Amino acid sequence: MTAPAIELKGISKSFGPVHANKDIDLRVEKGTIHGIIGENGAGKSTLMSILYGFYEADAGTIAVDGTVVKIKNSDQAIALGIGMVHQHFMLVEPFTVLENIMLGAEGGAFLNKGRAAARKELERLEREFELHVDLDAVVDDLPVGLQQRVEILKALYRGAEILILDEPTGVLTPDEADHLFRILGQLKAQGKTVMMITHKLREIMAITDDVSVMRQGEMVATRQTAHTSVDELAELMVGRHVLLRVDKGPANPGAVKLSVSGLTVVDELGVTRLKNVSFDVRQGEIVGIAGVSGNGQSELLEAIAGIGPIASGEVHLDCDAEDTPWRPRPGLGHVPEDRHKMGLVTKFQARENTILGYQREAKFGQGMFLDRAAILETTKAEMERYDVRPPDPYLKAANFSGGNQQKIVIAREIEQDPDVLIVGQPTRGVDVGAIEAIHRRLIELRDSGKAILLVSVELDEIRALSDRILVMFAGEIMGELPPTATEREVGLLMSGVRAEEAAE
Repeated sequence: MTAPAIELKGISKSFGPVHANKDIDLRVEKGTIHGIIGENGAGKSTLMSILYGFYEADAGTIAVDGTVVKIKNSDQAIALGIGMVHQHFMLVEPFTVLENIMLGAEGGAFLNKGRAAARKELERLEREFELHVDLDAVVDDLPVGLQQRVEILKALYRGAEILILDEPTGVLTPDEADHLFRILGQLKAQGKTVMMITHKLREIMAITDDVSVMRQGEMVATRQTAHTSVDELAELMVGRHVLLRVDKGPANPGAVKLSVSGLTVVDELGVTRLKNVSFDVRQGEIVGIAGVSGNGQSELLEAIAGIGPIASGEVHLDCDAEDTPWRPRPGLGHVPEDRHKMGLVTKFQARENTILGYQREAKFGQGMFLDRAAILETTKAEMERYDVRPPDPYLKAANFSGGNQQKIVIAREIEQDPDVLIVGQPTRGVDVGAIEAIHRRLIELRDSGKAILLVSVELDEIRALSDRILVMFAGEIMGELPPTATEREVGLLMSGVRAEEAAE
């Protein structure tokens, strides 16, 4: 038998009292795409970080191509042919693509000679694996899909035969995700081995050969993908039956709670990001905004939240909350699209992030004096209600997994009981069990009379949760559709075809 590309035996890793990995065995065959799935905090990223040399295991062995090895840092991993593309890209944004890929592998003191050789090799890799990207483009100017290609190119340039991808489609549009899967198919066809961490079970079913399931730091099952199902994998991940569809009754819309009229936003470079956008959201309904990322959704949420500029138009909230000088939109809850840039201070503890933006509420203290006991009690209650793992109020936000960071943000905003809730990408990077809980909570809020505006690049999520769907393209509302609309009908509007044109 051919030796596996990777074989882990008895891998364990603890961080203080937290057992991230417990006696894990894993075998990954050469030339396959192997999925690693599990709930947020199940230990997936820790395990892959051990394989890539970011962490060193407390116990256990690692074998690469049948040979037991010690991997103490990423340089050793790279030398063994292991590359990793992280969920949050490791790129120097002001540098060009070529400069980023060469960084740390310049090829000697004479940069021009190394640059020419690198360009030639990268052009070959681009052709071979359909990874086309402008080598002279500045990374900060590239959309996230192309930035991800840069990371993959960087790993291949360094000789990776085993490629680890951590949540690779978390920031991609559906088209970008489809292209990524074609790239992974090319890598497999060329004999490369791919290990993919993801929460998205349908992607696992579509692209992988085998899938391993982790739960609470342990490896609970490995299945051939062809011989399992989404339902079985979901149950293995969570340890119970999971409802994979949104269970909701008909909406009962009431009075208008959020009214957007003629909203136009122009950025600092003079580019118009929103063009005369108008719509209403009523109490007791969820209005979904569908569209490919980058078509004005972010600017819309920021303008409504009162933290983004408005060139013209109005945002009107009909809320019960009293005006305060320190809150731009009283009575409004805002779950931002980017939890790192806008939702959290990652160096703050969970308890500090739990009250972020609401620290002046009377229940958390008076004036300069915070009621630490009340803050701690609130944090513990929200962690239990939203299943934040580990349930440690004193742990810094940076040390939670991405999905658990998202739970902290969502819990903070929902538990303030806003009249209007605007939500950007609510389940980005969140596991299937948490997705079920978040969806159920949003429906409960709708049924209690809240007005909810939902922005998501996940078309299935928009169609499942929304009572009405608005589709955005290039900063404009292209039309309104019912949730029963087909993917093709929504897709036409997402590509810039107006509703009246699509109907012809």
